[in-house]
Amino acid sequence: MEDKIKSGFLYDFYGELLTERQRSVYEMSVLDDLSLSEIADTLSISRQGVHDLLKRVDHQLEDYEAKLHLVEKFMNIRSDVISINELTKGQADAHTMAEISRLSSLILEEL
Repeated sequence: MEDKIKSGFLYDFYGELLTERQRSVYEMSVLDDLSLSEIADTLSISRQGVHDLLKRVDHQLEDYEAKLHLVEKFMNIRSDVISINELTKGQADAHTMAEISRLSSLILEEL
């Protein structure tokens, strides 16, 4: 998964667990795509301070994912749903229906 996309997913799932300041700096960096200098100027802190805070937040978000696996589960379910969607575009023969049933069962197990 591309780093920016992965960072976005991690933030979407676990961002509420961060402090307000961590969320603010992370949003400026990842969502608003501001440079370290721009963030530092906005918050009146050093570039090194911004860098350190972003590294801590990245580590914290990765730690949440390592423990909870919510993004991984979401991506697996998304992939299964895409497969089901593709199967419904063709004719529904017995094999297709069996595959839809199998994928549906996988999704239910993930939930």
